Amino acid sequence: MKTESNSPQKAFGLWSAVFLGIGSMVGAGIFIVIGQAGAIAGNLVTLSFIIAGIIALLCGYSLSKLAITYPSRGGIIEYLVQSYGEGFFSGALGVLFYLAQLIALAAVAKSFGTYGATYISGGGTPFYTNLFALGIVGFFVGVNLIGAAVVARAESLIVIIKLIALLAFTGSALFFINPENLAVARAPGPVHVLYALGLTFFAFQGFSVITNSVEDMNNPARTMLQSMVLSIVLVGLLYVAVSVAVFGNLSLPEIVKSQDFALAKAAQPVFGEIGFKVIAATALFATASAINATLYAVTQISYTLAKDGDLPEVYERHLFQNSEGLVISAVLIIPLILFLNLGEIATIASVTVLLIQGFTHTGHLFRRKETGASLVLIVLAIFGTFTAAGFAIYYTSKSIEHFGLYIVATFLFAFVLEVLLRLVHRHSIRKQKKQPV
Repeated sequence: MKTESNSPQKAFGLWSAVFLGIGSMVGAGIFIVIGQAGAIAGNLVTLSFIIAGIIALLCGYSLSKLAITYPSRGGIIEYLVQSYGEGFFSGALGVLFYLAQLIALAAVAKSFGTYGATYISGGGTPFYTNLFALGIVGFFVGVNLIGAAVVARAESLIVIIKLIALLAFTGSALFFINPENLAVARAPGPVHVLYALGLTFFAFQGFSVITNSVEDMNNPARTMLQSMVLSIVLVGLLYVAVSVAVFGNLSLPEIVKSQDFALAKAAQPVFGEIGFKVIAATALFATASAINATLYAVTQISYTLAKDGDLPEVYERHLFQNSEGLVISAVLIIPLILFLNLGEIATIASVTVLLIQGFTHTGHLFRRKETGASLVLIVLAIFGTFTAAGFAIYYTSKSIEHFGLYIVATFLFAFVLEVLLRLVHRHSIRKQKKQPV
């Protein structure tokens, strides 16, 4: 009988999978979210990060069980098809997942534009923000068309740079905090912690990428869940420390005024203008690497959907070292960048991601006997994601006109597109029919 020691060594062990999760989570999210969520929950945003981390852990548990039972590079798309069958509903959710990735990518690009514009005197205008955002998307489209091997090799270095910068800032800023800024009496109110959940969860949303590595993972039955829990806990601790550092150094009015680049602003009281520029540069590194990685992921998602019969074949056609799906995806992002502000895009992205997670874990209930997952933990994951999405929609509808319609329109677009694809191409999304590992 072949022993485990004779099995071929795979790319991902426990800690390499943990670093994959950390690198995916500690990207653009924290640079976008800390100010946006802080403007809602004030200094209680720390509690919002803790609750969002707990929801992420519950979701991570559910996804880990699904990944082990249905190992696939398609990740969530495969779990949706396995749960809901090869029908209209799973196909529409697959399209919606693709759209959610586009919205998240637009939010990251807009964040890059916002931080990039801070380097131009008087550059904090929509024109310069959009110019930088469109420019960085165009640049990485070109990189991915030529071949992203060089940038891919640089991803590890970028992860190290942004972690060092964040840890250095946080460690230093904690010595300069003003305790009055952290007083609970200065917070907007406890319910605002729940209103900010959608955004704080968005800062964790990269954890699901660990499931995409299942086929390249050593002993996934053990490693998958361990790496998921470790990465989320470590990132959660970092986010709590960062939020304390930011709110300890800036008052709530200052946070609200500079919410799109609050993390860089918080470095000024400690390090002066140099600190602002260093954190802004770190944000540019982080958002740029996230754009490159997300463009690659979006292309793979669209290619998989096309190959499985749920998107037009044009997404499969090769163009240089990539596919036409890359260019189509980039074009679809342009109106999101031009016509929505960072707060709107980030909130729409966070709500859509939460809803997709909610549907994924709801579907898990139909496959629980196969996965052997805890019913209580799955139900808590469902409750957490849908509740966070509900609070986010309710609160944002009061400040962004027609926000509820944006969410409904996104869902309707996905469902209408699924209908049209079925009528025109007479294809439906298919399972990859993997066996449990």
